[in-house]
Amino acid sequence: MTRIKSIAPTLKKEPDITRIESHMREILGDLGEDPKREGLLKTPHRVAKALRELTSGYRVDLDALINEALFTESYDEMVLVRDISFYSMCEHHMLPFFGRAHVAYLPNKKIIGLSKIPKIVEVFARRLQVQERLTMDIAYTLNNKLKPKGVAVVMEARHLCMEMRGAESHHSPTTTSCMLGVFQKDARTRKEFLELVKSRPV
Repeated sequence: MTRIKSIAPTLKKEPDITRIESHMREILGDLGEDPKREGLLKTPHRVAKALRELTSGYRVDLDALINEALFTESYDEMVLVRDISFYSMCEHHMLPFFGRAHVAYLPNKKIIGLSKIPKIVEVFARRLQVQERLTMDIAYTLNNKLKPKGVAVVMEARHLCMEMRGAESHHSPTTTSCMLGVFQKDARTRKEFLELVKSRPV
């Protein structure tokens, strides 16, 4: 499988809120609005703060996030965290896409604290993304850090760049997957994962 190369480095400097505000005032004017009218006076600042939050994944140290939560354990059955909500922004139009992620791995003497899996999803979701790369970033990060027998990630999302503009295709969720190790090579393991993902939540 060829990985879609991530263009999202980590630990970048904090966004320049003042500059973003200034650009947003210009954009509002270019759209035909009056940036000085009451309802828009604070909009540039709000948008700048929102963009900083929505792209906070660029500035997370993944090693620091993960390394303190790796534990030696003899458990060797599948670990699955299902129905992880995520919100991201399409890098093509900077419109939201959102949905659920299902993440599993088969340990190989190492396990990770369960709360770290949703956090890894959030780190990569809070960057300008395409769903395909987001799916692979999560899978390869777990694979590289845990060295497990296998990793599986399935993501289901609705894209507002499809629903609000362009094709205006409503309620057309997109599903992507990345299977590594035994999940890719062993049909029974892959089937077990997919059946668990389809089963009713707890």
